[in-house]
Amino acid sequence: MEEFALVLAETGMPRMPARVFAYALAEDADRYSARDLAEGLGVSPAAISGAVRYLTHAGMLGKERVPGSRSDTYRIYDDDVWLAITSQRTTLLQRWKEVLESGVSTIGVDRPGGRRLSETIAFLEFMERELPSLMEKWHRERQSLVEVD
Repeated sequence: MEEFALVLAETGMPRMPARVFAYALAEDADRYSARDLAEGLGVSPAAISGAVRYLTHAGMLGKERVPGSRSDTYRIYDDDVWLAITSQRTTLLQRWKEVLESGVSTIGVDRPGGRRLSETIAFLEFMERELPSLMEKWHRERQSLVEVD
């Protein structure tokens, strides 16, 4: 999974969170302690600390504490991890759109920058309209995959 981690890093994710996410995605355990992740990746627990903080903040890993334990465990956020990650990003798209709308009103659509911002808003609105349908299609597709297993 190091190759997948490298691809994630090439697309902007910091390297250690990319490695931790790829590891948690590919390994068989349901939950991992920081020690499990450090041992599995051959890195220090300190390296894991920042990575899991990044991933939990991004909604890519869930953080839990087992009752009676003093250490946290981490897990892939959801059985349908990509749908969950995509669903979380819809609020981000809305926020981007609001900020861009303010920019367009300041710059105006008669300037090249304002036209680019307007086109970006149109793209985000398109994504907002199409994502629910696309996610529903994925849900049905995933169901057919799960039924085969």
